[in-house]
Amino acid sequence: MLHSRKGLGSVGSRLVFRRRPGGPSLTVKTPTSGAAPAYEPQELKAQNLKLDAALSNMLQGLAMFDADERIVIANDRFAEMYGLTPAQVQPGTSLSEIIELRIKRGLYVGTTVDEVVNRMRERVARGTGSHMTARLADGRTILVSIQPRPDGGWVTTHQDISDRECLYARFEQQNALLKQREDELRRQNALFDTAVNNMSQGLCLFDADQRVVIANRRYAEIYGLTAADVKPGTTLKKILQARAETGIYSHVDADAFVHEAVQGFRQRVSQVLHLADGRRIAVVRLPMPDGGLISTHEDITDREALTARLARQNEQLDLALRNMAQGLAMFDAEQRLIVCNKRYADIYGLSLEQVQPGVTLRQIVEYRIAKGLYAGASPEEYVKERVAAFQQSSQSIHRLSDGRAISICRQPMKDGGWVTTHEDITERERLNVLLDQQHKQLKEQEERLRAQNLQLDAALNNMVQGLAMFDSELRIVVANARYADMYGLTMEQVRPGMTLRQILERCVANGLYADENIDRYLRTAVKRMTNKKSSHHVSELADGRCIAVSVQPLADGGTVTTHQDITEQRRSEAKIVYMALHDTLTGLPNRVLLNDQLEHALIRAKRGEIVATHMLDLDHFKQVNDTLGHPAGDKLLKMVAARLRKLVRESDTVARMGGDEFAIVQVAISDAADATTLAHRIIENLSEPYEIDGQQVVIGTSVGIAVGPNDGLRTDDLLRNADLALYRAKSDGRATLRFFEPEMDAQMQQRRAMECDLRNALPARAFELYYQPVVNLKTGEISGFEALVRWHHPTRGIVAPGDFIPLAEEIGLIVPLGEWILREACATAAKWPDHLHVAVNLSPVQFRNPGLLQVIVGALAASGLAPDRLELEITETILLHDSDATLAILYQLRELGVRIAMDDFGTGYSSLSYLQSFPFDKIKIDRSFVKDIAECTSSLNIVRAVAALATGLGMQATAEGVETREQLDTITSEGCTEMQGFLFSEPLPAVEIERLFLPKRPPKRLRQVS
Repeated sequence: MLHSRKGLGSVGSRLVFRRRPGGPSLTVKTPTSGAAPAYEPQELKAQNLKLDAALSNMLQGLAMFDADERIVIANDRFAEMYGLTPAQVQPGTSLSEIIELRIKRGLYVGTTVDEVVNRMRERVARGTGSHMTARLADGRTILVSIQPRPDGGWVTTHQDISDRECLYARFEQQNALLKQREDELRRQNALFDTAVNNMSQGLCLFDADQRVVIANRRYAEIYGLTAADVKPGTTLKKILQARAETGIYSHVDADAFVHEAVQGFRQRVSQVLHLADGRRIAVVRLPMPDGGLISTHEDITDREALTARLARQNEQLDLALRNMAQGLAMFDAEQRLIVCNKRYADIYGLSLEQVQPGVTLRQIVEYRIAKGLYAGASPEEYVKERVAAFQQSSQSIHRLSDGRAISICRQPMKDGGWVTTHEDITERERLNVLLDQQHKQLKEQEERLRAQNLQLDAALNNMVQGLAMFDSELRIVVANARYADMYGLTMEQVRPGMTLRQILERCVANGLYADENIDRYLRTAVKRMTNKKSSHHVSELADGRCIAVSVQPLADGGTVTTHQDITEQRRSEAKIVYMALHDTLTGLPNRVLLNDQLEHALIRAKRGEIVATHMLDLDHFKQVNDTLGHPAGDKLLKMVAARLRKLVRESDTVARMGGDEFAIVQVAISDAADATTLAHRIIENLSEPYEIDGQQVVIGTSVGIAVGPNDGLRTDDLLRNADLALYRAKSDGRATLRFFEPEMDAQMQQRRAMECDLRNALPARAFELYYQPVVNLKTGEISGFEALVRWHHPTRGIVAPGDFIPLAEEIGLIVPLGEWILREACATAAKWPDHLHVAVNLSPVQFRNPGLLQVIVGALAASGLAPDRLELEITETILLHDSDATLAILYQLRELGVRIAMDDFGTGYSSLSYLQSFPFDKIKIDRSFVKDIAECTSSLNIVRAVAALATGLGMQATAEGVETREQLDTITSEGCTEMQGFLFSEPLPAVEIERLFLPKRPPKRLRQVS
């Protein structure tokens, strides 16, 4: 039904309905204002009825909108296409309302009403017809055609093209498959680049006048002819006569043979010639459309002998098959027996009555089961399998329960029935396997031969390589189009008879050779082409191309040359070599190229030259990655590489070893001072600020230097020694340089041994916690203990934390070790009186572990220790990196009830902002200040200031390392609230702590010790 807003007879209206581009259009005109009506009222009504019928029966949806974006007219197909009712597309309905209904029906996903309406407005605003494709959420594809109208409205038609889209997709798949096949064919053609002159068959091409156009070497060899006997222009008759003169036709009438061959020139022939010398030649002659003839000649003497042997074998096999006792049974479409032979019944031990015509397959199978002859897990399954297999064409071997193997072949008949043959192959199974293998090999040989023939036929005109055949006088015999194109020549310029000199002259004229000395090129080419051996060379043309040329000599003195453009291959190889030797990010040489350059430098060093190897890595690079991200880190590495390039000479090598590690090989230096100068420049230059994404970044570097030949004559030794020097430079404070010293190697070996022992210590339970009492200076009583780890080394005895904790932090062992310390300390403290706390030191590495909070909660839960009895000691270093995240963790620990102490305050940055950012429970004054408190005024002032600061902030102040009565009196008078040190007790194992300080009698007090 047609829905119209203003009616088709509105004054001044003109409707134009268009289908897709190229389709028919329907134009309905109504009289304009002041014009005479084009139709009488009755006629106009009839026209409107016709238009209404046409629109209602359109396969396309149609809708007309006015300038206010409201429907003027819409057919039922328009509503039906989007799952709407005619009432929902009545005249006056706005475009936005229709789009909203479509979205509610789920046809548009991921878009809004405004977006769809704006796209339509943009199309209408163009003022010309346009088309767009809408893909609905239900999988349909709608082609929408938009035709703007002069009054600001527009007409749209909507066509469901889902089926057409699927068809296009199938076409694209077929085209892709076709292109794949074409690519495969081109690759195969490349394998036959020398096929023309290296065919195992003789080939001869004649024109319509029975004259030779081309004949290959094998053709002349087969018939004992010379190249002159088959040269171009020679008639068929002369060739046949020459062949007869060799005596190969002495057993037949040679003249009659020549006469018949000439007379039958235009006939299609496929025959085998029996020559007088006993050979068999397979000849195929194919007439050509231009009146000429192409013939192939193949010596099939050996193959004929093989065929004869195979024929005898086949005859023997046929005889065996005729005498084999096969069982045969024929069934109709209803699985009823039509006929069977006696052998079929004998195989399965059935009587002739049991295999009478009309018996069903199921009955026969049941008879066989009754005899105990079935294959399968059970008789029931065997019946189902046999009946189900009736409709399947197959050949299979069934093994019966009595051990026999029956070969069953099923073949369908046109009337719907089937014929099955049954053969007892129990004794001949092995023979069949062998025969199958022979048949497979023969079939593979035939397939290969057929494929080679097809490829050879196509190779002549579809070679991707350029091919040119020259005779013994260096004249063109044949050349393909690819050869001419490769050197910018026309086919006329490479026609048969053109000399090598003429071709070279044209190549020079085309600017392909930088040197215009024709004679020099000619001498080189003649030398290669007159050589009796195959050769290969690459010709580099003036336009930058590289041509790989293969030269293959012929027995008649001629030559076949193939030419392949390997320019892109050379470029790819060069690119691969570059990528293998350079860092992809910075473009610097990588470790492989550095080793090669260093190897050459060390060879010169053996002759007295001095070479310095600098190893350096960037300080604080990880912080850049963590704070600004890896892209910023990559940019920083590129900037560092650029600065390093500017610092060295062209003879030196700068390489990236990986990560933030670089190396420099400085060659031909006069002495070690040159290396020192370069290292200082590196440190100074790399420490200058970098501008990355609007942010200023400052890093540093440390340099380790090994000088050859004194520090090593092998690449590995020099690099290792430079690395040891770098490790020393980093250990000595970074932003510095160190030269390799022999004792560094011994120290590194010692460190590696200690690292190995340290890794084994935790599983070997070689760690033990010692506890040092913390004394309240006001009461003189013990308020808690600090847990200090000791390592029972198998050979070094007890190792103090300062000797192995830094190494544990460096190798990542501090995290599992710290977890063990927390659990052990909590478990021990849980046995003590409730008023005693235990203090555990946390490493910065531990604090960066995301699972720290879970470890602490787990230790408290496992031991049952109250959280307020656990005191965690941290240093200012922890707050230096990512202070916001660190403070968040500290506040979470505070919420648990755990006490937090600032350890070693005054030895680091001592920023008061740290004390302001978090309410620490305690400040611990480092032993270095307590040690000199009686003699050094500055130490006394520091202790006084820290104690006063702690008091002002409501924190405890604990003095560490108190060893004398004088130190005790001083810290007490300056306001410290706690002390720990040898004056009261050295760190002791838990057993000793409990024996000395936690007996049933009153605990020891500080005044008693004093």
